[in-house]
Amino acid sequence: MGRAQAASEGALKTAGEVARHLLDTCASLCEFESFMFGSSLVRAGNDFDILIVGPSGEPLSRLKSEIYLAGEELPLDVLYMLPSEAEETSFVLSEGCVPLFELARSSEQKESLAPEPCIPARG
Repeated sequence: MGRAQAASEGALKTAGEVARHLLDTCASLCEFESFMFGSSLVRAGNDFDILIVGPSGEPLSRLKSEIYLAGEELPLDVLYMLPSEAEETSFVLSEGCVPLFELARSSEQKESLAPEPCIPARG
């Protein structure tokens, strides 16, 4: 897991707000499946556990740079997996991962202010 440590405690606290922030600031997420898992889904935690599933190479390098910048504002623990790894381990199911776009949409419905999230295409 990669750690992008927050420089300071910001106003972003809920899972939905963090998901919206990541989708808004990490344009490359559209090329990946992105999820949140762990304790931050049910209560305020010390960090936000993020799973990214998708290709390696240049797309992943771009995304890592974007997530690093987003992590300047957020305490993120990021796990990267190839699609075959995610399928073989059943990680998404076993860890109760929730797609970032669902969390962002849930947060939007509460606020009714944010634009429609980027929803990655399934391969």
